[in-house]
Amino acid sequence: QVQLVESGGDLVQAGGSLRLSCVASRNIFGIVNMSWYRQAPGKRREWVAFITIGGDTTYADSVKGRFTISRDNAKNTLYLQMNSLKAEDTAVYYCNTRYRNSDYWGQGTQVTVSS
Repeated sequence: QVQLVESGGDLVQAGGSLRLSCVASRNIFGIVNMSWYRQAPGKRREWVAFITIGGDTTYADSVKGRFTISRDNAKNTLYLQMNSLKAEDTAVYYCNTRYRNSDYWGQGTQVTVSS
């Protein structure tokens, strides 16, 4: 069983920055790819960013150039640095991984951007 715990969500003004963290309950970071997703009120959950075991990254067009995904395998921790935040970035943010054919999600952390 893998547990993921996100933190770092907050209320921030448009144009501001936040860094989200996601800690895994066991040492799996060295063998799994990781993702961030988000879900805004009344909308479907959407993919935000992805990072491979080796550190290669991809981003949704809506966040490219503003968000940076990174990982610290020694700390079992995934990060999402979010800059130039917009009101439309308001959502609950979730980290995700797939391990041994099962998907795992954290409980989410709320990001609210005021305009």
